[in-house]
Amino acid sequence: MRYLEQPAPLHPLIAIVDYNNVPLEVFEKEDKIMLDLFKVSFKNKFSGQVKYGQGYYDFEEGGLAFLKPKQVVFSSDNIQMYEGYALFFHPDFIRNYPLGSAIHQYGFFSYDVSEALFLSAKEKEIISRLFSTIANELNNNIDQFSQDVLISQIELLLSYSNRFLSRQFITRKVVNHSIITSLNKLLTEYFNRGKGLENGLPSVQYISKQLKLSPRYLSDMLSTLTGLNTQQYIQIKVIEYSKELLSTSSLSVTEIAYQLGFVHPQSFSKLFKKKTKQSPMEFRAGFN
Repeated sequence: MRYLEQPAPLHPLIAIVDYNNVPLEVFEKEDKIMLDLFKVSFKNKFSGQVKYGQGYYDFEEGGLAFLKPKQVVFSSDNIQMYEGYALFFHPDFIRNYPLGSAIHQYGFFSYDVSEALFLSAKEKEIISRLFSTIANELNNNIDQFSQDVLISQIELLLSYSNRFLSRQFITRKVVNHSIITSLNKLLTEYFNRGKGLENGLPSVQYISKQLKLSPRYLSDMLSTLTGLNTQQYIQIKVIEYSKELLSTSSLSVTEIAYQLGFVHPQSFSKLFKKKTKQSPMEFRAGFN
């Protein structure tokens, strides 16, 4: 709160900041920041650029962004106008409640902040009311019901966020399908250039880094659009490429397994049979 030039919080473990009350000069510090808190940031209106890692926000109409403790972000650049709220709460605030363990199931806390939730006008109204309700509760005198009420309100906010993110993966098809196209191209080049032999099977972390996405965001997007998480999607592509090699080359099954990146050929044969109900040799014989 001191960093944002705000008064001390009314509650020791949870606070809301109204960005209308934050001087624009605060955003010009260009500091690297790591919080020990969960943060849900709601930008109702926004003008300027905000840098997170190597990227910037790609929207000006605002939305929701999420941070978990120990995530590193950069303060903002070139902010002309910033309206909205930020909710901060310490892990200890939810620790003795079911939300304390369930919060890790909300994948968006593992997204990069640049992978924000875009909101329609109607969704903004809902989120704005939820923030106002939390702010009103924080302005009341603390009693034995305060924590229960606030945690219920946080859970409602996170549930709506889950709903809206699922919608976003579907409605932003052009952007997401472009990501899938890039993913397919990346995997094809990986195998065609023999990187499997050098580096092993492509990992989720490697693929995510090449696409400049957080692993959780990529997996959630793929699950919504294809029904497969990233690991499963990679496995399907591995099988597709192995079928091509089995049907068009004279490489042995062992050679194909090593070329794809398997350390043990038996692991390749096991995966192939699990996905196709045939062994690699049975597939090759049937194809021939």
